[in-house]
Amino acid sequence: MAKKNVTFFCKECGYETAGWMGKCPGCGSFNTLVESTTVTGSGKSSNTKSESPAFKASSYSWTDRRETVRLNEAGKEDYVRLSTGIEQLDVLFGGGITDGSVTLLGGEPGIGKSTILLQLADTFAGEGDILYVSGEESPAQIKMRADRLNVKGSNIIICAQTCFEVIAEELSNTKPSLCIIDSIQTLYSENVNGTPGSVSQAREVTAGLIRIAKSNGLPIILVGHVTKDGAIAGPKTLEHMVDTVLYFEGDNTGAYRILRSVKNRFGRSGELAFFEMTQHGLKSVDSSNALLISGRPLEAPGSAITSAMEGARALTIEIQALAADTCYGTPQRMTSGPDRSRASMLLAVAEQQFKLNLNTKDVFINIIGGLRITDPACDLALIMSVVSSARGIPLKPDTMILGEVGLTGELRPVSSLNLRIEEAGRLGIRNIVLPSSCKNAVKNPGNTEFFFIDNVSEATDVLFS
Repeated sequence: MAKKNVTFFCKECGYETAGWMGKCPGCGSFNTLVESTTVTGSGKSSNTKSESPAFKASSYSWTDRRETVRLNEAGKEDYVRLSTGIEQLDVLFGGGITDGSVTLLGGEPGIGKSTILLQLADTFAGEGDILYVSGEESPAQIKMRADRLNVKGSNIIICAQTCFEVIAEELSNTKPSLCIIDSIQTLYSENVNGTPGSVSQAREVTAGLIRIAKSNGLPIILVGHVTKDGAIAGPKTLEHMVDTVLYFEGDNTGAYRILRSVKNRFGRSGELAFFEMTQHGLKSVDSSNALLISGRPLEAPGSAITSAMEGARALTIEIQALAADTCYGTPQRMTSGPDRSRASMLLAVAEQQFKLNLNTKDVFINIIGGLRITDPACDLALIMSVVSSARGIPLKPDTMILGEVGLTGELRPVSSLNLRIEEAGRLGIRNIVLPSSCKNAVKNPGNTEFFFIDNVSEATDVLFS
């Protein structure tokens, strides 16, 4: 007879315990432990014809090896990569989709997750059929979208199922070259108690799909819903289990979309791809740098140009700041793009160095294009944009500002400097402000004029003169 076991585990780190606790001992987060009921023993029997444990949930590990080996004797696994047919997506995957890999794609509702996957299915270079599992739309709805996107779909099989055991049987029978699950939160297993989308169901169904992928060399792409905070719904362990995590960024009401590689076991993480949403689907945007700084205001206070490294690419971006008199008792600090904690620290440095009286002003900071930036090389540009807005004086035109700022106002060196300089030169930027410690790192100055400074106070002498 089946026996129910009630456990609690953390949605953030996956820590498991027999009883509920307010604070997770694993990661220290509060109120993240949720109840998970599993069934052991006979449970419900599935109708799958497959005898392989790889097509069952909660019964097999794809990493089990009978022998233990030394690292230098482990050998090398040759992975086969297949092109998606979309050049920028191939870059995100590290050169193409790897056999047996599992990818998790997240993003806001309506931002284009299903659209880009349907386009990918139409252009995928693998031999054989592609299984598109939809738990949210009927085959007729998917056909309507395919017609709008001009997707032929002769090799695409639609499976409108949400039961893991039925999907596993379909995978065993059709043996596709690629499987797309839209979405993982709609799937459930008959051997696991809980509703679709619950923590236990999402974890076990994902584990079952990973077993299928690894045991059969089948690449699988999972679509993940996001919460109101922007994180993928369900336990954080989902992102640890899969090989690749891709996130859509940007405003889903605008024309442009940004797809970021957050994790990639088969390539470089942090890569970006830019797309434009049209009536015929998502189109790659090659001139991403021109997109991010095009239309910028000239001779306008509060606008600064800088460069941020995203993966192996140097992105030239515009930072805008607005310092306005507050009408509240406590001034507001709002950021869209930069980390809010770091921005608050840099505002404190700016107040200490320039006496801007920011305690009576609301400060708003925005990265044009909807990017999230964590590169410390943008620190000086952020401070200068705030100073420019507070004083009402525009910065020196066609000037890129680079430098990490310390708490005493000193400037630290910048990484990947020459990549940033080359990208700036292609966009016609001929003036660059740099920390003095970067003087020996500049290799190909070309026609660019450099201004080397030691602290933020010297930056105002260059940028406001």
